[in-house]
Amino acid sequence: MIDPARQALVEAYIDAYNRFDIDGMLATLSDDVRFEHHGGGELAVATDGKAEFEKLARVGAAMFASRTQRVVAMEVRGETLVVTIDFHGEIAEDIPEGPRAGTVIDMTGSSEFGFAGGKICRVIDKA
Repeated sequence: MIDPARQALVEAYIDAYNRFDIDGMLATLSDDVRFEHHGGGELAVATDGKAEFEKLARVGAAMFASRTQRVVAMEVRGETLVVTIDFHGEIAEDIPEGPRAGTVIDMTGSSEFGFAGGKICRVIDKA
C-alpha cells in the first residue's frame, strides 16, 4: 500500500516540475537529497544536496520550451516508491551535438523516490 504522504510529496514534485517551478520542487526535497539520471543504463549525471540539485534543475528547465511528466503507475518496493512516467518535452534551443530547437522527445521511464524526515531524499531517474 502506498503511503498517502509519500504519494502527495511525489505528486507535488512532479506538478512543480511540469510548471517549471524549481522552488516548488525544492520544497519537497531534503537538504541532502541525492539525484541521479541514468540514460541507456549509464549514469549520466548525479548531484548531492539541494544546492547542486537546484543548479541542475535550472539548467534542465532552460533546455525545454515545454515539458510534462505524466504518472502511469506507482508501486512500493521496500522503502522506495517507484513511479513509471511518460515524458513529453520540446527542446527550446539547439543543443551542441544534440537535438535541435523544436525537437519533440516522447519516452517512458521510471523514477525511484526515497524518503527521510518527511521529504524526498533520493530521486533516481531512468530513461
